[in-house]
Order: sequence, then structure tokens, then C-alpha cells
Amino acid sequence: MDSIDEIIRQQVDLVLMEDIGQGDITTTACIEPTLVKAEIMAKSEGVVSGLMVVEMVFQSRDKNVQIEIVKTDGETFARGDRIIGIEGDSRAILTGERTALNFLGHLSGIATLTAKFVEAVRGTGATILDTRKTTPGLRLLDKYAVACGGASNHRFGLYDMALIKDNHIAAAGSITKAVEKMRAFLKSDEYKKQYLIKPEHIEIEVEVENESQLREAIAGKVKRLLLDNQSTEQLAELVKIARSLDAGVKLEASGNVNLANVRKVAETGVDFISIGTLTHSAPSSDFSLKFLPQ
Repeated sequence: MDSIDEIIRQQVDLVLMEDIGQGDITTTACIEPTLVKAEIMAKSEGVVSGLMVVEMVFQSRDKNVQIEIVKTDGETFARGDRIIGIEGDSRAILTGERTALNFLGHLSGIATLTAKFVEAVRGTGATILDTRKTTPGLRLLDKYAVACGGASNHRFGLYDMALIKDNHIAAAGSITKAVEKMRAFLKSDEYKKQYLIKPEHIEIEVEVENESQLREAIAGKVKRLLLDNQSTEQLAELVKIARSLDAGVKLEASGNVNLANVRKVAETGVDFISIGTLTHSAPSSDFSLKFLPQ
């Protein structure tokens, strides 16, 4: 299995290939290969993420490019702050510029929005989570940016956690039947042959839509429930009932959560709040790269 660094390098190579194609026509024609210094400056404010990817971009163009990391991932920045210093071949820097800024802006945007949600629920005991609503091909990086913003990661994919949702329940016939099938599969030889994660480390979470389903799931000894698309009033009531049935059950709220209402959601007593907006709708942070006078 490839290491995380190797996976990210492959993603960087694919993005550069998309942009460069047969070659950077303008840079090749207009710029002589000379040693230059440049810097990346912030044109907005927020939380930085993706510095190691920026370094990968430039060093993939020329391994001799030197990077000075001024800020660190997870650190706040203000408009006008110097983020990165660069020294190396002029063509390598110009050819990698847009890809580097795209990664940095995208990931810092996610970290910045995440930090706002984390701050909004501070003191409530609720943990902000991401979802699988990530940029195709960039899930590792998107979830890394969420962590830089101070939140926690939900499951990384379909392989590291069992999340039984409405369609699974409908197909199986009931919550009880779906949970029974899931537990039986985790004990099966088929599971052991196909999956690397030990079955005892696979958490089972069930989506419930109403009190009846909540009671059924808890009666089946499910220890984590997803309360999706509920009003804060409905959430508060379901949390109260769930705690009375099993004080240790973990409760996750999701659906229609924004900065205006996330604290009210947290104050219902849920343990987790999963928010797709963190990764699918975060505005990109703004940075620019400028050559320094020689």
C-alpha cells in the first residue's frame, strides 16, 4: 500500500499534468532559466493549510527549488502576511505557480471555514466532523485541511466504518435486520479476506429518522446514531430519549447545519455535528506569488 506522502505526490503529478500538458508555452518563450527569489503572500485572512503540497509542487518541477515555510499549517494568517519564501529556477517556479496557489487556496479555505464552525460551538462539548463530500481525488488533503481548522475527521471512505443509512435499512427490511447482517458480515471469512481493518475496530453507526427508529436501534445495542435533517426541537427531544435509554450512546447531528444555527444544534446535547459544507462549499483563500527584485 502506498504511503500517504506517495499518494499526495501522485495527486500533485496529475494536477500538474492537467495544467502543463506538453509544456508551458509562455514561460518557455519569455523567461530565461535563471535563479530567482519569490514569495507567496496572503490577500485574505484565515487558517493556512497545504504548505507541504506547495513544496511538492515546486520541487516536482525542480528538486533544487528551496522552500522557506514562514507560517505552519493550522496557523492563522492576515492579509499581507508572508506565507512562503521560494528560491530556485525561474521557469520551475512560474510553471508551478498556479497549481501551488490552487492547492493552497483550496485547502486554506477549508481550514478557515472549519475554524469558524469549531469556534461557534466552543464550550458545548460537541465535536465538528467532516463528511465524504470532498473534492474527487483530493479526500486525504481535504480531510487534512479540516483537521488544520481544528475539527475531526469522520470516516475516510466506505471501508473504515459501517454507516447504515435509510437506503440500507429499506433494502434490508428494518434497522434490526440491517444491523444483524452487518454484525454477521464482520464475523465472516469474506470480511477477513477482503478488508485490512480488524472487525472489532469497525464502528457501526445507524441513521434514524424518528423516535421509533431510535428506540429500535438502541434496543439492538447500537452505540452510535446519526440524527439527520432534524430541527433543533426534534433533535433535543431525540437526544433526551436516547440518553434515557442508553446514557453512553453517541449521537451525531447532520443536515442543514450552517454557521447561524450550529451552536443551537450543539446545545441540544449531541456529541458530533457532521457538516458537508466544510469541504464542498468552502470559499477559497486568496494568495499571490511575486518575484522579488534581483
